[in-house]
Amino acid sequence: MLKPKSNSTAQKYHLVVSSAGVRLDRFVADKCPELTRTHAQKLIADGFITVNGREARSSLRLDSGDQVDIIVPMALPSPLTPEAIPLNVVYEDEDLLVVDKPPGLTVHPAPGHPDHTLLNALLSHVPHLAQMGDSLRPGIVHRLDKDTSGLMIVAKNRAAQMNLIEQFRTRSVVKVYLALVKGRLTPEKGIIDAAIGRDTRNRKRMAVVKAGMQARTQYQVIKYIDGYTLLEVMPETGRTHQIRVHLAAIGYPVVG
Repeated sequence: MLKPKSNSTAQKYHLVVSSAGVRLDRFVADKCPELTRTHAQKLIADGFITVNGREARSSLRLDSGDQVDIIVPMALPSPLTPEAIPLNVVYEDEDLLVVDKPPGLTVHPAPGHPDHTLLNALLSHVPHLAQMGDSLRPGIVHRLDKDTSGLMIVAKNRAAQMNLIEQFRTRSVVKVYLALVKGRLTPEKGIIDAAIGRDTRNRKRMAVVKAGMQARTQYQVIKYIDGYTLLEVMPETGRTHQIRVHLAAIGYPVVG
């Protein structure tokens, strides 16, 4: 469980590993949505992340029960550039805003997508996000895949960000998706429980693999449409491309 502590110069976390075999950098990035994997690797290399009180390498495979301590120094001003990209703001107050992300828009800069992202648009809409203390993902508390549309909650201050991150971590926030899949899916209600990791044949793809991270997805059929099925999908975990990977694995790929 994450236990954040803060002072004027750094944010501190204490994590306890529950499942063995995960790389340290992947574990940190998965448990701390505000950190990219690249950011986690830099913190590890600089000695800000330790395992059982000792410095470690990003490639270290963790064991169940390992104690991971993280220190995130206060970030430098954000290197991100505000861009006047239109936003569909559904709700906004002094602490957060909810935007309807369209398909095709990447949430934050990443390899191959250095700009023209949702985060660039947010910095134009809420300029003070750049001073929130996270130069890589200010305000971001959860993610949607590039080709997935839907509502995203964005924190407008550090207190709101930490509160929302904890709510997502403890799963007090329920995420519900609609998915159109090819084929007539039966049974009409079920749970897909299968570990997800890098495809052994193509490292750029995610797939169901034995050595992956535990992942569970609930689904409920809404209606059948000719040779397709409209589903309500509720992921219990947040693995990369989880819904697409799980539905494809049982033979009902998402359309599009």
